[in-house]
This record gives sequence, structure tokens and C-alpha cells, in this order.
Amino acid sequence: MRRRRFRSPSWTASLTWKSAVFLTAMCCTLAALLGFLVHTAVTRQVVEQAREKTLSKLEAVTDAYEAGEPLPPGSGIDPPGLPGSLRALAAGGERGTLVADAPHPRHGRPGPAMWAAGPADGRALAAWTDYGHSARTIAGLDRAIIGSSLLAIAATLLAGLFAVGRVTRRLHQSARVARRISAGDLDARVADPRTARPVRAQDEVAIVAGALDTMASTLQRKLQTEQRFTADVAHELRTPLTGLTAATELLPPGRPTELVRDRVRAMRALTEDLLEISRLDARTEQVDLAVHDLGPVAERVVRASGAPTEVRLGRAARVETDRRRLERVIGNLVANAHRHGAPPVVLEADGPVVSVRDHGPGFPAYLLEGGPQRFRTEGAGKGHGLGLTIALGQAEVIGARLEFAEAPDGGALARLTLPEYVAFDDGDGDGNPGGDRGPDGGDDPDGSTRGSPHGS
Repeated sequence: MRRRRFRSPSWTASLTWKSAVFLTAMCCTLAALLGFLVHTAVTRQVVEQAREKTLSKLEAVTDAYEAGEPLPPGSGIDPPGLPGSLRALAAGGERGTLVADAPHPRHGRPGPAMWAAGPADGRALAAWTDYGHSARTIAGLDRAIIGSSLLAIAATLLAGLFAVGRVTRRLHQSARVARRISAGDLDARVADPRTARPVRAQDEVAIVAGALDTMASTLQRKLQTEQRFTADVAHELRTPLTGLTAATELLPPGRPTELVRDRVRAMRALTEDLLEISRLDARTEQVDLAVHDLGPVAERVVRASGAPTEVRLGRAARVETDRRRLERVIGNLVANAHRHGAPPVVLEADGPVVSVRDHGPGFPAYLLEGGPQRFRTEGAGKGHGLGLTIALGQAEVIGARLEFAEAPDGGALARLTLPEYVAFDDGDGDGNPGGDRGPDGGDDPDGSTRGSPHGS
């Protein structure tokens, strides 16, 4: 039988938890060590005082015994209750002390006592004193040590957690900023120069935060330089391409002319793609939201592509989106499936989800792991790797989620999930919660419908 390995909860891996365990262990160890040392020292002192007192009493009892006087209370010859070890020690001619129970000199009830015994004509002459007060003193001391140790552990733990909490909050802030930077917010910084106070001491967390801010600033400058370069190149190419397009119209008909025109169209498409990517990188795109029936929009994109694509419509759904950008995303997915995949290419619209799949070799491993990359393609030189990059960027602009996966029975599968639109009854009593239908796929004439969006 295979044994399952125990895995600790994920929260035990946090720095706060580890610090709490470490501080608690250290405090308990120190409290136990100090308590043991204090207990040992005080107990030794109390026992020594009780021993000296009892030995002094034994001296007086011995003098009275030798003078033939009556023995005082709390003493006697071979008294009952005398520990056997002391009796044997006194019989051997030596003196000794021992803590054991003895009858109280006044009320006779047994209690802790300090015994002292010495030789007396072959017998044991013993005296004892009350040890109850000393025992209570030691017990009270132990309780005080335990109580003060618990208070010290609690106070130290709270103070330590407060200090560690300040550090972890700063670390979490740095992590949040790093996630914002990775999500594309290049203006995010740990220390906001408008509100941050001057740092008095450069501790390790401040050094890490400063390094993160420096890295973000450097990355932002490099990306902005790249974006400006891409935009400038695309803009500069448009002018000569316009002239080149006009020049091709003057060429005589023939195969060479068609080849030149085809390459010019490809260069123009590449230039437009570069301009679109530069706008997406700059995050300056403005969406024109309206409510549309998803199925008719998908069918219209397939018809405009002119490629043999099978369309499957499932549950009808209305989405609030920018139709032009949505058509751009779907069109790029269909074009990529035909360019790099194999027929049949199937587009399926089911609810707010549009799936495009082919029956080719599937997406490359790098794309499934890190998403599409511009100017990288494994399609034997077909395309520039910009189609899926633009589709992903436009999907983010309209608030949709674009995922790439392998189809269960082979082939590439791209799934676009849009925010679904749910219209509520406006109370007019006509049973038409979505308002008046317009000519554009059931929308109002202005391309939108009154209601409320609902994210799927």
C-alpha cells in the first residue's frame, strides 16, 4: 500500500509563521534556562539556610543531652519518622541533614521538615525544624518564574511579530509592484516620489525596493525606446509604400507585376500590424463598447475571410464589446488556423465563448508556455508571428480572455471568452427586457442596447 506523504499547509511557509515559530522556540528556551538557573540558585540558598538552622538546633539538643537536661520539642533519641539513611549515618558516628516529613512540634500533623541527626551513645540524636515555609517559598518562586516567563514570551512574540509584520508588509508591497510591472504597468514603483518620505536607514528591504524601482525605470525606458522605434519605423514605411503602391499600378499586366503587387500588399499589411502593435504597447487604445449578438458577428468574420471554415453555433449570447476589435481578434485566429494548421478549421460560438480549432500539428511549446511572441513562428516562414500577438493585445483591450491549448484529439485550439451581457426588465411590461431591436444583429440603431453588463 502506497503511503501518502504529509504536506504542511501553504501558510506555514510564510515569513511571519516561521518568525513566530522561531521567536516562540527561542523565548521558551531562554525562559526555561533562566528559570532553571534562578530556581536552582534560590533553592540552594533556602535549603542552606534551613540546614544551618537545623544544625544549630542539633548543637543545642546535643548540649542538653550531654548535660542530662530534657530535650526541647522537635528533637529526640531515635524519634519516629527519622529517615533510615540519617539513622544509619548517625549510627556510623557522623552527622547529616535531610528533608523529609516529620510531625509538627505544635499540632503534631506531619509536614515537610529539615532533619538533622548525629551520634549519641550508639543511637541517633535527631532534631528537626519546619520546612513548610521554605517549600512554599520555592513553590511560589516556581509559579512566579512560569508566569513571568509566559508574559515575557507573549510580549516578545507580539513585539517580534509587529517588527516582522512591518518587514513583510514592505515585502508584500514590493511583490505587488513587481506583479503590476509584469502585468504592463511600467509606471508602478515601490517608493512614490510624490508621497514617499525620505529613507533614514537603508535596510535590506529598502535596498531590494530601490533595486526593483531602478529595474522598473530601466525596463520602462528600454520598452518605450522600442515602442517609439517600432512606431517610427512603421510611420516612415507608410510614405514609401504609398508611392510604391501607386507605382505598381503603372506596371504593365503580367506575372512579374502580380508578384510585385503581392509583396507590396504584404509589406503594407506588415506595416499596419506594426502600427497596431505600437498602439497596443502604448496602451492608448480607446474601446467603443456596444452590445452585439456573438453568433452573427462570428459568422460575418468567417464570410469576410473567404476561407473554408465550418461554423457551429451553440447557445446564443449577447456580449458588450468593441465589435471592430472583436472581429479583428476572431479574424486573426481564423487566419492563423488556416495558415499554420490543417483543415478542417472549425469555429464554434457557444454562449460568450468563441473557439477556433484546426487539425494541424498544434501550437508550438513556447506559445503554450509563454504566449505568442512577435516575429517568432514555426510555420516554415509563413507569417511574422504578429497575428496572435495582435489578437491577444486586442482581447485584453476589450476585457476578454484569450487562451491557447491543444485540442483533445489533436490540433490547435484557441478559446476567446467575452463578458456576457445580461439585460434586466426595465419595467415597461412588454416582456422585452433588452429594449428595441435594431438592424445590427438585434441591437439598437446606434449599435448598443440599454441594460447592464455581466462578466461571464
